[in-house]
Amino acid sequence: MVQMLTMIVRGLPKSMTQASLEALFASHGRVYELKISKDLFSGECKGFAELKMEGHHARAAIAALDGSQQQGAFVRVSLQDDKKKRRGR
Repeated sequence: MVQMLTMIVRGLPKSMTQASLEALFASHGRVYELKISKDLFSGECKGFAELKMEGHHARAAIAALDGSQQQGAFVRVSLQDDKKKRRGR
């Protein structure tokens, strides 16, 4: 069974689109889910997104893209924390 990892991308520019972000991560493997948080009124990117990739592809994407400059903004890419682990359950 393939391990799927959820990543959080922070610091995205307002101009980032779903297609451009997917293309950026697809160079490291298949993107299974991608959700950019958008402003309700303007429709612009709020600066963060969540996506799912296979484990080894996700780790490769993090290594390559964390701290990189995308469309003039420095982005941070990390694994999503498991809420249960953070709460000590």
